[in-house]
Amino acid sequence: MLTKQFFLKKTGQLLLHIIFWCGVLFFYTYFFGFDSLDFSYVLSFSLFLMPITIATTYVFIYKLIPSYLIKKRYFLFGLYSLYTVIISSYLIIISVFYGLIYLSHFQYADMAPISRNLLFVAIAVYLVVIVVSGFKLLKLNLKHIEQTNKLENKILETQLKLKEQQLNYLKMQIHPHFLFNTLNTMYGFALKKADDTPEMILKLSNLLDYLLYKVDKPFVLLTDDIDHIKDYIELEKMRFNETLNIHFSTQNISENIKIAPMLLLPFIENSFKHGTIKNGLLSIKINITYRNKSIYFNIENTSTQSETYKNGIGLENMQKRLDLLYKNNYTLNITKDSHFFKVNLILNSV
Repeated sequence: MLTKQFFLKKTGQLLLHIIFWCGVLFFYTYFFGFDSLDFSYVLSFSLFLMPITIATTYVFIYKLIPSYLIKKRYFLFGLYSLYTVIISSYLIIISVFYGLIYLSHFQYADMAPISRNLLFVAIAVYLVVIVVSGFKLLKLNLKHIEQTNKLENKILETQLKLKEQQLNYLKMQIHPHFLFNTLNTMYGFALKKADDTPEMILKLSNLLDYLLYKVDKPFVLLTDDIDHIKDYIELEKMRFNETLNIHFSTQNISENIKIAPMLLLPFIENSFKHGTIKNGLLSIKINITYRNKSIYFNIENTSTQSETYKNGIGLENMQKRLDLLYKNNYTLNITKDSHFFKVNLILNSV
């Protein structure tokens, strides 16, 4: 169904075409009227050329360029362009004879000087065709660029949505894993009716608050993340009691440094979960340093060569989250020998 907007658009385009071809007619009368006083002859000759010029131009801009040149069908474009030029040249020759036979009555001297020259007549016609075709080609290229940009934007939006969905999925896996470990520890304390159970519940509530209200943000302050790491370590100290030897240190951590939430804690979780107690102690060293616009995270725990280390859900998801959040802006090295399991992570500014 035709709409008012569509009708107005087509009417505007028609008016523009009419105005343009009126301008071409004016150009023809001025061009062929050079050194001639017979305005009637010049106008009639120009009007005779107009259908030839219009038809040739429209064949190029509405058929040959969009259907063949833009689609890189160069052979067919060249072939049909040759046919068009041959036919239009034949019609241009007829226009010269029209000027000689009908307008000057076979009196060569009565013809407008420029209209006698077949080459000048052809130049006038094909100049209009070339100019309009060039404008059409430019317009199509600009339209193609605009469509390409829109497509790229849609692809980027889709990638961002997919990235958000992947991150949400990974976080959903991380949270139950973390809570499962902590609740297991609390369960053990409750069975023992330990005096530290209330303090443990308080620290867990702080961590739950962090999970519920902070972890959905793309980035949080590194200082906040460190505070919750400390709460987690305190919970583990209660669980391991005298069998834990842990050293946690930070250097050069300012208040404006940000990091993706829950990015470091799973590494620490796995050190407690998979670390080996040697000589009655599980030894863990953790260091977080900020320098040269990068966060350096190092952790090592006692391990044995014979033990087969399993990444578990936490570390596997951390690798995926790093790829999503810090792609090409992080370095992760995990090494294991007969004594220690080590993780070295560098996060560059994003």
